[in-house]
Amino acid sequence: MKLSIIIVNYNVRHFLEQCILSVNKATLGISAEVFVVDNNSPDDSVEMVRNKFPEINLILNTENVGFSRANNQAIEISKGEYILLLNPDTVVEEDTFENCIKFMDATPDAGGLGVKMIDGSGKFLPESKRGLPTPSVSFYKIFGLSKLFPKSKKFAKYHLGYLKENETNEIEVLSGAFMWMRKITLDKVGLLDETFFMYGEDIDLSYRIILGGYKNYYLPQVKIIHYKGESTKKGNLKYVFVFYNAMIIFSRKHFANKAKAFSFFINIAIYLRAFLALLTRFAAQLRLPLTDISVMGIALLIFNFTKPYFGFPNQIIFSDSSGILNVLAVFIAFLTGISICGGYSKNLSINKTLLGVFLGSAILFTLNFALPEPSTFSFKYLISIVILILVVVPVSRIVLDYYEKIKLKREAIKTTIINGCEDFVNRIKLNINQKNTNIKTLGVKGNNSITKLETSLYIGKLYQLPDLISIYNANEVIFSSQDISYKDIIQQMDLSKAKHIDYKISLNSNLIIGSSSIDKLN
Repeated sequence: MKLSIIIVNYNVRHFLEQCILSVNKATLGISAEVFVVDNNSPDDSVEMVRNKFPEINLILNTENVGFSRANNQAIEISKGEYILLLNPDTVVEEDTFENCIKFMDATPDAGGLGVKMIDGSGKFLPESKRGLPTPSVSFYKIFGLSKLFPKSKKFAKYHLGYLKENETNEIEVLSGAFMWMRKITLDKVGLLDETFFMYGEDIDLSYRIILGGYKNYYLPQVKIIHYKGESTKKGNLKYVFVFYNAMIIFSRKHFANKAKAFSFFINIAIYLRAFLALLTRFAAQLRLPLTDISVMGIALLIFNFTKPYFGFPNQIIFSDSSGILNVLAVFIAFLTGISICGGYSKNLSINKTLLGVFLGSAILFTLNFALPEPSTFSFKYLISIVILILVVVPVSRIVLDYYEKIKLKREAIKTTIINGCEDFVNRIKLNINQKNTNIKTLGVKGNNSITKLETSLYIGKLYQLPDLISIYNANEVIFSSQDISYKDIIQQMDLSKAKHIDYKISLNSNLIIGSSSIDKLN
């Protein structure tokens, strides 16, 4: 047996099916076995594997035992010369395994191998090549120095930013999404450390491979799609705690003399991330009140300095306590009025804002009678301030509402390029137009030859896709996996450097899979 492929699955049924389909194409002509270890998924992943891929070795856990233990279960009974740990939210090229075997067979000192990974938008994933997260390297990463100096050999070691994306190189850490290793290497250095429930286990094993006298390599000639975050959601605070805790476990295990200091900085980073997340949410809720304060403050400043030209009897003196009290009275009155009338709800409302300003005017008049004599406004000046606020706040809302509508209008304008045979293109076009007539759909031939009769259906050929995306400003691209090889799909995604592209691949006749959506066809 040349190769054992191990896929640990939890609740990503459709991604798993797509992954297995690509794996099956890549194992043609190779002596290989495939294991799927299911960690008690609540979806129908197990039934899908049993019904559609009965040849697969299925291991069922009655609980979620974590990534390390689940992989170890399959490794212990595997028979392959090489072991591949593969995420279920990945797609491999048809010659992926063949090229990896050729490289490893020709590189006897290689214990592990990683490949070039791109996400569902075609963007290169920097974790394809990583350095060892020593305390200093982790410090530079956690506190942003690696981002400030992305090509530095000192500060950018975490993602080895100084190594070129498309050059084969020796690296230190393999990604758990695609972790290719020799079985004899694992026999020598040991399996995954089950202390790590999720995250960090790939770093630990990669380091032990090096300590065992082997080398880890990065082979960018082999490319895969990794729908990063689908098998594990990475954008929340829970991820931050779990990931950084894994770093602490790794540090205590391998850098015991520096573990205490490292743990201290890690904990700072965790709470800093949590604070920033809460601050971001809080700031989003305060967007309108802060806008009103800014608008009213600027209006008061301008009005205060132009007041003498209009003959008002008093002026706000911003440098003393009375002036500060004047400004606070204005802010409190109008913010309270707008808030009571619902002007700070999630959706902008000009009418509620206007009603709130009128109520704020009444509150300001009431507050003015309660203020001490030095801080009161004259009736003439009070009226002028009310008129001023009645103008500037609603106008600011109208401006915000205008830009909000422009933004929504831009987001609603979509251009979808569909790659495949005539039947596939026509079916997808019909399906999209039935759901949303505002989406412009364009067809691209799934190969590189177009007849005269096909020119009315297709705007170009597959190899022209990167240019067509740019010309037509497309924001969605759909591929037919029945008409186009995974290798060609991944190659086009890698070549297309346009931003904000959502690539989707047909799973079967009824489903289209993207990084953030699974669309059912009518």
